Amino acid sequence: MPADAAPVAAVIGGGPAGLMAAEALLGQGVAVDLYDAMPSLGRKFLMAGKSGLNLTHAEPLEIALARFGAAAAALAPMVRAFPPEAIRAWADALGAETFVGTSGRVFPKEMKAAPLLRAWLRRLRAAGLRVHVRHRWTGWDAAGNLMFTAPGRPVSVKPAATILALGGASWPRLGSDGAWAAWLAARGVAVAPFQPANCGFEADWSDVLRARGAGQPLKGVALSVGGAMASGECMVTDHGLEGGPVYALSGPIREAIARDGAARLAIDLLPDIDLAALAARLAAPQGRRSLATHLKRTANLAGVKALLLREGATAADVADAGRLAARIKALPVTLLRPRPIAEAISTAGGVAWESVTDGLELRASPAVYLAGEMLDWDAPTGGYLLTAALATGRWAGLAAARRC
Repeated sequence: MPADAAPVAAVIGGGPAGLMAAEALLGQGVAVDLYDAMPSLGRKFLMAGKSGLNLTHAEPLEIALARFGAAAAALAPMVRAFPPEAIRAWADALGAETFVGTSGRVFPKEMKAAPLLRAWLRRLRAAGLRVHVRHRWTGWDAAGNLMFTAPGRPVSVKPAATILALGGASWPRLGSDGAWAAWLAARGVAVAPFQPANCGFEADWSDVLRARGAGQPLKGVALSVGGAMASGECMVTDHGLEGGPVYALSGPIREAIARDGAARLAIDLLPDIDLAALAARLAAPQGRRSLATHLKRTANLAGVKALLLREGATAADVADAGRLAARIKALPVTLLRPRPIAEAISTAGGVAWESVTDGLELRASPAVYLAGEMLDWDAPTGGYLLTAALATGRWAGLAAARRC
């Protein structure tokens, strides 16, 4: 497409942040061309929703904002402008009626992402959205035009405003590979290095635990590291630990590894019983029963929990009821490193907040706006990732519309 036929506004990236930016622009009467490198839009969105699309969370807004940690203050105006109840109303208007699960997470009643995405794209196209797939953005040329590689030809456009919504660096096979970081850094934009977030971590398991415990769920446990805590169900894997509570603690675990070379995680295998009561139960005469049988009968502790309890334990640790109870209530596990970033659900790092204005416009590149995971924020799973992606997309789209 020649530069003199450039659209009014260009959105690069067809995930939730980019689509919401396009919706905001269209709603303000701005024509929009949306570009995506993949053959279809919303691939990571669809993958995230395969087992149940967690749109947002129904907890009080102040609690939800605190989940964003160091980025909470920067994100607060955007999330307040498009809070969880607005996300639910938006989904309902697309025919994806929502409900609140027992954990406070919000899901469409159909649970899947595909019906919502199809309805959203129909509405956007009806409003005039022009979609260009298989267009991979490769930066700017010397004249400031956006450059794309497309099937059979290069493409160059110069819109009145550009919104970049290219994601972080996790799940690169679905389109977010973080290649944009080098192009923005070359323009003087501060970009914090990407780190895996909401990810598994590696531990140096024994051969016995790998052979007998890998693939087994640790149900009803509580994890803590550096004063941060999370509970639920996680999974023992061949390489270490995965699952919701581990993902929720990925930030402090990463920080401990960076600071100390390893993170010391404590797992409460039986959080529903206090230490003294557990010690009393374990002090019951064992007789000729094996330790495994004794643990099962007195504390209902068996399977992978019992295997993990014995991992690295000394004879003295299991011979004394008090020491054994203390170990059950705070089982030490050393985590050595995060799993590769390509496996992570999301990434920390990205464009520093001081590099953008309050309207998410790049200070180094006027009329270029950012949205979604390109910005340096992090959040646990539970609907927070989508909440911030949608809120920043809408915020950037409205800011770009004002310029147009």
